[in-house]
Amino acid sequence: MKRTVAKFIIGAVVAGIIVCLALILANRRKLQEKQPDAAYLSILREAYDAVNSSYVEKPDGKKLVLSMVNGMMASLDPHSAYLPPEPYKEMEVQMSGAFGGVGIELGMKEGRLTVIAPIDDTPAFRAGIQANDHIWKIDDTVTRDMNISVAVKRMRGEKGTPVTLTILRGISSKPLTFNLVRDIIKIKSLKSRLLDQGYGFIRIAQFQERTGSEFRQALKDLHTASGGTLKGLVIDLRYNPGGLLGPSIDVANCFIGDDINNTLIVSTKGRLRESNHAFNATLGTKEPRYPIVVLINGGSASASEIVAGALQDHKRAIIMGKQSFGKGSVQSIIPMRGDAALKLTTARYYTPSGRSIQAKGIVPDIFVDNVQPAPVKGMNEGTVKEKDLDNRLAPDDGKETSKRVPSGPPVKAATPTTPVAPSPHGAGGDADLVKDFQLQRALELLRSLSLMKEQGFTAR
Repeated sequence: MKRTVAKFIIGAVVAGIIVCLALILANRRKLQEKQPDAAYLSILREAYDAVNSSYVEKPDGKKLVLSMVNGMMASLDPHSAYLPPEPYKEMEVQMSGAFGGVGIELGMKEGRLTVIAPIDDTPAFRAGIQANDHIWKIDDTVTRDMNISVAVKRMRGEKGTPVTLTILRGISSKPLTFNLVRDIIKIKSLKSRLLDQGYGFIRIAQFQERTGSEFRQALKDLHTASGGTLKGLVIDLRYNPGGLLGPSIDVANCFIGDDINNTLIVSTKGRLRESNHAFNATLGTKEPRYPIVVLINGGSASASEIVAGALQDHKRAIIMGKQSFGKGSVQSIIPMRGDAALKLTTARYYTPSGRSIQAKGIVPDIFVDNVQPAPVKGMNEGTVKEKDLDNRLAPDDGKETSKRVPSGPPVKAATPTTPVAPSPHGAGGDADLVKDFQLQRALELLRSLSLMKEQGFTAR
């Protein structure tokens, strides 16, 4: 009897131990599953300690850590990045479109720091600095072997502070001295003019903080120059790399919102709830429903694709040119210590009909080829698109719910035998219209649509 009881007790104890071990292992597994990042971070720490203690030469600890961060961001997608203080500040300046300086566009010519052009109504322009002037000195520092970024940093500064530029002009060996006082330099993000009586043209180079207000003012000016009413409008978004989301919504809002049941301009969807947004047009008076042509190409990306996609889905404009870049992702700026920041992809863009732009871009209604214009600030149209970038986000085919069903394949316009490249800025004089085949086709289409309306043609 006693043996039986003893065996039972031993069995129960063993069973209890087994159960306890099973529970401990299960809890440990759950803990590891809940905290996998801790294990990965310990690997990172071990690697850092090994390099720091055993590398053949004493490494720079800051450089090691920043390399880790850069590698982490690069592994995500092409648009996520760590921004050190200077690039972060430069990005903010670029998006604001205003900075303290003297107002000179710089370039390198034959290895010398050269004025490309003074910006209108700036200290440099008013002082008489000219295109092709060689900047020999900035204050007392000779510019020999000085790169553009260093020169820009030296010439920028707070409003009201002095800077002296020593210039060599033409073949003269006598230097010219310009004592300048820095001012707030405001760079317009767009240019506008009339292509013909009643036909307006607005070229948006990039979406900056003031682009929305500048665009509305440009529309007013074009209406006035046309005698009160526009017959048609060309919006040129070629080589527009994007910029800020808000101003692009402001531009589209000028034409969308006259139907209370159809006001969506763009939506964003991400992993976090706060990344999901629907941006709608405001209700009220909008631009008259004159015909609009939007010009795009492979250099049109991000915010410019939002405008083109919204106007296309709302059937408010005809999209002409070549397929856009296909950058349909949202980057959020997350400030970090030391005046640095992370530029992190947090969501995808969707057009009003639910189309994902990512790695697809906007397909024009009318394809029009052209000789490749000179790219603006490194943009290269035609060969490289978002879909070609390494480690890019995949197209969101599974969630695409496009309501736009084209009646047929996009129309391909005839190409001239000897086309000439348009100005990359697209806002020059009448010569641009002669050289720019895509712009010519856009104006011809507007004239045709206006003529059909005037003569009462209707679709049957």
